[in-house]
Amino acid sequence: MQNFIIIVVVSAVIILAVRYIYKAKKSGARCIGCSAAGCCSSSHCNCRQASANKADRGAL
Repeated sequence: MQNFIIIVVVSAVIILAVRYIYKAKKSGARCIGCSAAGCCSSSHCNCRQASANKADRGAL
């Protein structure tokens, strides 16, 4: 019975994640995981630059 509950929970998480990604892509978001996903559909997005800056700061 415990295995069944674990399988149901893991399946639900996977289904919800796939649903979230599908809806985000359908709405036109290019960068689903970044906080600026709404602006990524335009050409003025800087989310890639921001993530590069975070990586540079982490290397110090």
